[in-house]
Amino acid sequence: MVKLTALYRKPPNPSEFDQYFQNVHTPLVLKMPGLRKLTLAKVKSGIVGESPYYLFSEMYFDDVTALQKALASSEGRATAKDVGNFAKDIIELLVAEVEEKELAALV
Repeated sequence: MVKLTALYRKPPNPSEFDQYFQNVHTPLVLKMPGLRKLTLAKVKSGIVGESPYYLFSEMYFDDVTALQKALASSEGRATAKDVGNFAKDIIELLVAEVEEKELAALV
């Protein structure tokens, strides 16, 4: 499994950002083909000091090929284009391969 993580730095107007993200952007993300799971997390603090990040979202796909197909789809292109409407200067995107371990196997 792979995930696309979007890290959003603190927006100039958090309430406006939240409204747009929830009502416009997230519905676009949910239409991306092959999306298996979406998690959203608002950052409360850093472990040491204040975090530069406001929110992060993680979009899970079966593999890199599924992610690439999703991004190349009309829904993926619409989602990417929409970032320019509210977050082009505050977003960072990362792709990572996910490896899950069962806790019982670690003990």
